[in-house]
Amino acid sequence: MAYEIKFEALAAPTRRAVFEKLRAGPMAVNALAEGLPVSRPAISQHLKVLKDAGLVSERRDGVKRIYSLDTQGISELRDYFDRFWDEALEAYQRSLEASDA
Repeated sequence: MAYEIKFEALAAPTRRAVFEKLRAGPMAVNALAEGLPVSRPAISQHLKVLKDAGLVSERRDGVKRIYSLDTQGISELRDYFDRFWDEALEAYQRSLEASDA
């Protein structure tokens, strides 16, 4: 399922850090690499995984690549969690009703 790929992409701490940095807005690789203990080429590899998972998009600005969060991919994750919690709460309600009966 598509959301499993997204979870796998976010499983690595460095990728999560890059993903979270992008909450501030679009950034180039150099800006994303600042403060992280990995090289710019490593950040580029992490960005490729995030992009392939549909969590990050890129656009060219001259010779730079500017990365941003992919709202559609994030929306798919949110939909998954909404369904997850809806089902969990329904199961909890059923268990309460069964114990009352």
